[in-house]
Amino acid sequence: MNNIPPVDLARQYKSLEKEINAAVSDVLASGRYIGGSPVESFEQQFAKYVGVSECSACNSGSDALYLALRALGIGHGDEVITTPFTFIATAEAISAVGATPVFVDIEAQTFNLNVDRLEAAITNKTKAILPVHLFGQPVDMTRLMNLAESRGLAVIEDCAQAIGAVWAGRKVGSIGHIGCFSFFPTKNLGACGDGGAVTTNDRNLAAKIRMLREHGSSSRYHHEAIGINSRLDTLQAAILQVKLRYLDIWNTQRCEIAARYHQMLEPISGISLPQALAGGESVWNQYTIRVIARETANEPAMSLTQNSFRDFVRNQMQQQGVTSMVYYPLPLHLQPVYESLGYQLGKLPLAEQACAEVLSLPIFPELSPAQQEQVVYGLKDSLAAWVRS
Repeated sequence: MNNIPPVDLARQYKSLEKEINAAVSDVLASGRYIGGSPVESFEQQFAKYVGVSECSACNSGSDALYLALRALGIGHGDEVITTPFTFIATAEAISAVGATPVFVDIEAQTFNLNVDRLEAAITNKTKAILPVHLFGQPVDMTRLMNLAESRGLAVIEDCAQAIGAVWAGRKVGSIGHIGCFSFFPTKNLGACGDGGAVTTNDRNLAAKIRMLREHGSSSRYHHEAIGINSRLDTLQAAILQVKLRYLDIWNTQRCEIAARYHQMLEPISGISLPQALAGGESVWNQYTIRVIARETANEPAMSLTQNSFRDFVRNQMQQQGVTSMVYYPLPLHLQPVYESLGYQLGKLPLAEQACAEVLSLPIFPELSPAQQEQVVYGLKDSLAAWVRS
């Protein structure tokens, strides 16, 4: 029995070893390790890929969010609406500029921000909406943009997990006022370290972002604002240029793997499968199911904690060589760091329920059908083991 990881970066590198090594060698031989043509070329190529006129590369997806908020002038006293079911970086960036995150509950099927609930969360302090295209699944950007434009709000798309995803014929990151991307190694387009980018069709916003990422300077030693040092390493830009050529192929492979999971898992009881919205094309950064507590002979379902059932299944799968992940075990509105915002347990019930039930199965372009069969068998056997226990 082979062990199956949630992602296998070594296999991806092995398939591109010669191209990546050549690109890295060229940078090392050039003697220029900050900026230069590899970074500029990657920015141009990535802007074209997303379908925008401007791309500003930076140090990370977290910095991309921070720079986007700063460029829009969002700060102390402002509110930004976002989802509680995402990685902390989304809300952290809002807090880092001095604004307040306002959390709105999610949709049960897609795990994404519930657009129907946005209107009620808007106040006279609201300056922006920050949707997250979670797990590669795009938010309903048509309705979200209609609402934002009617209320004069900026829209910052968090595309960290959704590079290449499409809503209504447009790639995410080209629909809102600003798109923010992460090139963390496990993303669909991953660097060999940290990296990020901000996309927009607004030249003025792009200029502000570039100024802020360079210590608040648009010309050397002349500083217009308090900025940060947030540059994409030249080595990472060279690696990303190589990988960008394969991104659509990898995304297609992820879609094929997701389709096989759908087919194999659909007959299994005790789980709920991820569902896409009509009009959206996911790129499946994660394949996340719900593991739903069921009644056993010894313990009625009403007395079960969902976490205990999910974690039992996960541990059983691990014993069979299948590593799954939990994204995310605690929603942002209940994190200790946001205790001062006053959210209580039960305030955002769908996000809270998701945190208790979600389980992300292994998915990466190189995952074979045989490995998928092992994953599915491990899941089925683990669900049955709970009933037997």
